[in-house]
Amino acid sequence: MKEFKFKIGGQDYAATVEDLKDGQMKVTVNGQTYQVVVPQTKAQGPRVAMAPAAPEAQKGGTKNVNSELPGTVTKINIADGQHVKRGDVLLIIEAMKMANEIVSEVDGTVQRVAVTQGQSVNQGDLLVEMVADFEAAKAEVTPKPAPAAPAPVAAPAPAAPAGAKTVTAPLPGTITKVTVKVGDKVNAGDTVLLMEAMKMENNITAEFAGTVKAILVDTGAQVQSGQALVELD
Repeated sequence: MKEFKFKIGGQDYAATVEDLKDGQMKVTVNGQTYQVVVPQTKAQGPRVAMAPAAPEAQKGGTKNVNSELPGTVTKINIADGQHVKRGDVLLIIEAMKMANEIVSEVDGTVQRVAVTQGQSVNQGDLLVEMVADFEAAKAEVTPKPAPAAPAPVAAPAPAAPAGAKTVTAPLPGTITKVTVKVGDKVNAGDTVLLMEAMKMENNITAEFAGTVKAILVDTGAQVQSGQALVELD
């Protein structure tokens, strides 16, 4: 089980992540437990695979290490001109509150570190340029595809008590957009607002049809799991 502590909008959160089977995880945030599906789960963070050089290639081929997921560079373990071995951690990217190790798949020399600590990167951005050693490149017969970035799926909003018509927050997060206004008619499944949680934007939908009676939060508001967001008649 892994434990994490972090802040969102000045609010402290404590979370635990427990690996289950079939790519599932149990995530508990401030005592609230969610079932999370993680495709292609791997114990360590994503490892960037670099394409091998052909056997006849000469030493000196540049190998780019690109980011496999969006995040923030939190640590750089290398410098220009440094020699690294296969499996060495080049840098660490934080994404979705998890530290992901970016490792070298070949022996080689760092030609250029293209990012700085604290920099935000997108998927596909260049991180490191390397020159692979000839013998190491020959040994790499088949490149290892990097696993997909973990993509926790927000738990659905809990069912409202009998007779209640309140849309509640399924997990802690920040309201990024309110898509309805007082007086609007909505159907079950319609999106009433958007909420950012765990670095992902989640559609918060109505569980039942009705007319919007009151909107209880504003854009930018920090909300807790189970907090009332919208009231329907």
